[in-house]
Amino acid sequence: MNRRTFLQATSAALAASTLAPLALSADAPAKKRPLKKAVNLGMAKTGGTVAERFKAVKDAGFDGIELNLPDDSLSVDIINEAKAASGLEVAGIICTPHWKYPLSDPDPANRERTVRGLQLALQQGGEIGCTRVLLVPGVVNKQVDYAQCWQRSIEGIKRCTDAAEKAKCYIAIENVWNMFITNPVEAARFVDEINNPWVGWHFDIGNCVTYGWPEHWVRILGKRIRNLHIKEYSRKKRDAEGPYKGFQVELGEGDDDWPSIMKALDEIAYSGYGILEVPGGDAARLKFLAERTDQLFAS
Repeated sequence: MNRRTFLQATSAALAASTLAPLALSADAPAKKRPLKKAVNLGMAKTGGTVAERFKAVKDAGFDGIELNLPDDSLSVDIINEAKAASGLEVAGIICTPHWKYPLSDPDPANRERTVRGLQLALQQGGEIGCTRVLLVPGVVNKQVDYAQCWQRSIEGIKRCTDAAEKAKCYIAIENVWNMFITNPVEAARFVDEINNPWVGWHFDIGNCVTYGWPEHWVRILGKRIRNLHIKEYSRKKRDAEGPYKGFQVELGEGDDDWPSIMKALDEIAYSGYGILEVPGGDAARLKFLAERTDQLFAS
């Protein structure tokens, strides 16, 4: 699904539920896991400069930040200065042109725009110390069938693996609502067909709940997982109000079975980031999200 549309649609619905109780046992002993938490820069609605927004994210309790690159207003120098001042890591990069100009597009010129955008995002990743760039691989629609999406996206990704290796930055393919790769067996096969150590998976926990169970994806993808997106989904809201309404539920209060997800992550020894992809807000909202994420990670 389109990331901006999702966040706009869910912000209002969650505004009144910021302090809602988490549906996890308060008596359960906290578990220490080698997981770090992050948010996208766009979630920091705190005002100020980029460096000040980085600091607000750090002060809220997060370890890292996710950026959308390339971005003409966000240079490598600005990012590195904000990193140094705040102590945050760049947990991940989202390749900016991949939705508007997917690698599956019938027009080769449009596909080329994302190839170049991905190559630049990887280069910038190397320059800012980030090791993962998220890529939506393609979109199946009336004009693009499944086989075409598979072939074209793999061709485009392979053109970027040299840039990934040079930057020491992984291409991490994300499962989204794009009518493409909707089960973990296909996801594993897709990565394996590319057969390059610099290509892995960015697993979005919430995106798969409507047609599966996240813990199944974790076990099948295993070491292919390079990054995580953290968000919630409610099948009840989906059934009552429509598929996109399923995302309009606070973290910990939907159908993600967090103890089972965490157990599966333990089994594959995942030790990277969990990057929130939920409505952000001011300093108080960011602090709440950091605390809620800690509860999920300890479940």
